[in-house]
Amino acid sequence: MGDINNTNIAKLMAKPRVHFGSIEESEAKRFKHDNNNEQDAIIQAASAGSSGIDFDALAELGQGSGALQGNEQVLAEFERRKRARDLAVPTDDGRVRQRLRDFGEPQCLFGEGPGERRDRLRYLLSQMADGGKVESEPESEDEDEEEFFTPGSQELLQARQFITTYSLPRAKERLHKQKLEVEIPLTTLKMGRKELQSKLQNISGWSSQMADDRPVSQCAFSPNSNLLLTGAWSGAVKLWSIPSCELITTLSGHEDRVGGVAFHPQSTLSLPSTVANMASSGGDGTVKLWSLDSPTPLATLEGHVGRVARIGFHPSGQYVGSAGFDGTWRLWDVVQQKELLLQEGHSSEVFALAFQEDGSLLATAGFDCVGRLWDLRTGRSTMALQGHIKDILGLDWSVNGYHLASASADNTVKIWDIRALRNIYTIPAHGSLVSDLKFAKAGTPVTMDTTERNPIYGSYLTTSSFDGSIKIFSADDYRLVKTLDGHDGKCMGLDISNDGRFIASTGSDRTFKLWADENMVL
Repeated sequence: MGDINNTNIAKLMAKPRVHFGSIEESEAKRFKHDNNNEQDAIIQAASAGSSGIDFDALAELGQGSGALQGNEQVLAEFERRKRARDLAVPTDDGRVRQRLRDFGEPQCLFGEGPGERRDRLRYLLSQMADGGKVESEPESEDEDEEEFFTPGSQELLQARQFITTYSLPRAKERLHKQKLEVEIPLTTLKMGRKELQSKLQNISGWSSQMADDRPVSQCAFSPNSNLLLTGAWSGAVKLWSIPSCELITTLSGHEDRVGGVAFHPQSTLSLPSTVANMASSGGDGTVKLWSLDSPTPLATLEGHVGRVARIGFHPSGQYVGSAGFDGTWRLWDVVQQKELLLQEGHSSEVFALAFQEDGSLLATAGFDCVGRLWDLRTGRSTMALQGHIKDILGLDWSVNGYHLASASADNTVKIWDIRALRNIYTIPAHGSLVSDLKFAKAGTPVTMDTTERNPIYGSYLTTSSFDGSIKIFSADDYRLVKTLDGHDGKCMGLDISNDGRFIASTGSDRTFKLWADENMVL
């Protein structure tokens, strides 16, 4: 015992150390006394937000010459994660498999899904040096690299130039009208809103029409509000007179359920009835263009791999946008009847899209619970709509040009302000998923030489839901104004006539219904 000093005796008699709280935090505190300020900042950052760092191993390296090596490992991990966050990884599972095969990695591990496979590719890419090859892979100049920006066609360039020259004057006019509206006295606006509230309270069921032998998925009013287009799961597209609800013609061509229908913006106004006045999309992966004079399609636009959900005409009427279950949305030239743009960007099926009234922006959304805003003049994605926790099923723009509404399977509607690039309001709209929504675009807006304005113009929002109801919300404060019940089952789609007289809704009960002011005189 004489050879054992007091220090060694103290070590032998010492009790096991008890850790209170996080071991990582305790280790960080211990390192604070042993390392300089730079080393302390690195370890604290690692303990705060970097999972997968072995603090025990770093503690051993923290003594002597190994301290520098431990710090380098932490910094290297930080740099890898930073690269991983900034990487653009393909969303198509086939392309992900191809990239893994190019790196000599297994295409699929046991029990691995598309999401895990994509994360594995992201990890591999984050280990790349200088954006080139994987560190363990020899350098090769002729190695194919992933292309995320592909050259567009001359037709696409001309389309972007046309959209630019078309949208700028419309945006300028809209902004001028909004400046004039600011000068409207507040008392006049309040009186107009009060009058509108009373009119909306009088809306009730106007008529109901059995439209098909299968659920009716979508409907759209013609620009003159005298026609209604419906699409059903049977693949039939039908044209009805309004308000008599008499069948005019049945358009046959789709082999599967119809997901979207739309009228050309100038149809029934100035467009000849022999050209493409309408469009529809279906589960057969096609978009069809129709005239008012023929029950057969004028053209069939093919390119989507899988079901095509919603479609819409560009405000100019020159182009059609389509949302597909292949994870892409596409832009088609109506006159040349060809595809101009195939755009990726969503990680799952794309279900909804909507063009802004100016014509410069397009919003898309789908089953990845994320919406995206696209600048059609440049092709850039300018905003991500993140906040919904379930599928996004409907989109529509307010007439003010900067508010966008999204309907989701999480039973809510979110209002997005593209000026602030954020969600400004969330409406707990229904007791089940919200299947569709539309802003009212009726009435006469302010003109360039007067400040008179119809108070109905763009001042309410309608929603439909699988709970079978249609709800009307004020577009000023988004308060519930009226609930319309009548469908025997799920309500799947709706539209508002341009003259503001009717609301049309479709449902799984195979009917479409018209809703209007019960005191209205035709």
